[in-house]
Amino acid sequence: MRAYERLLKYARVYTTSDPNSGTHPSAEREFDLAHILVEDMKAIGIEDAFVDEHCYVYGTLPATPGCEDKPALGLIAHMDTAPDASGENVNPILHENYDGRDVTLPATGMVMKVSTFPFLKDLKGETLITTDGTTLLGADDKAGVAEIVTACEYLLAHPEVPHRTVAVCFTPDEEVGKGTDHFDPAKFPAKAAYTVDGGELGEIEYENFNAAAVTLTVHGVNIHPGSAKDKMKNAVLMAHQFISLLPEAETPAHTEGYEGFYHVTDVSGNETEVVLHAIIRDHDREKFEARKTFVENAVRYLNGVWGEGS
Repeated sequence: MRAYERLLKYARVYTTSDPNSGTHPSAEREFDLAHILVEDMKAIGIEDAFVDEHCYVYGTLPATPGCEDKPALGLIAHMDTAPDASGENVNPILHENYDGRDVTLPATGMVMKVSTFPFLKDLKGETLITTDGTTLLGADDKAGVAEIVTACEYLLAHPEVPHRTVAVCFTPDEEVGKGTDHFDPAKFPAKAAYTVDGGELGEIEYENFNAAAVTLTVHGVNIHPGSAKDKMKNAVLMAHQFISLLPEAETPAHTEGYEGFYHVTDVSGNETEVVLHAIIRDHDREKFEARKTFVENAVRYLNGVWGEGS
């Protein structure tokens, strides 16, 4: 089976992780793909494939003769998809022999413009895979999962290609920051591994950013607007004031490369209470710590303005 065919198969499995569940895995549905992967791995000859109680899938390819003494190499990818958009009832669309022009997603009429995504023009003649516009595709990181399974299938079908022991692990909950929480090194005989997730074709990334999550709860005082003067504290406006303190130029829309950022991901609530989530990222550890301190100082300042505990 080709890697893209596996992606089409895996993308249709609902594996969206849940940041609020408090369980491991965060969503029981992640086991659906885990069990499929164990079956697929055994079908291609990975005899020891299994899924553990926390939804981590493990398996190994034995080294070919003469390579048994070489250190094992690991390959890792995650099965879950981001909760930012629906990952249920995914309908992958193949755009064969892509013409290099704007791509229209058929279910919604949404258009992926080349002017917005200039890398598209370099893919002319290739086969693109998108959703129909109503869901995520889930190529992050089911494309990585499909590539690893297909690579293993090739190695097992071609024993003349020498290779060391290859350890494979597919994890749950990467998208909610819990992907390594129950990873068991005792089940993974490699000391070094590649995560197959994102990046340009042929690119190897050997660095990673520092990341933190922000959960800000704003407590307001809601009073009938007819008698609210000098009494109401509108939590929506207070949350807006917090956002306005974040440096506008230091957001994902204005940064690239090693430049760090603040990114507000969602805001919900009403005049009485608002919950805001954001992420902080920076490659430089000192700057990363400074960003966290900046947020803490902003909260301290606003509590001074609106009253302690606001």
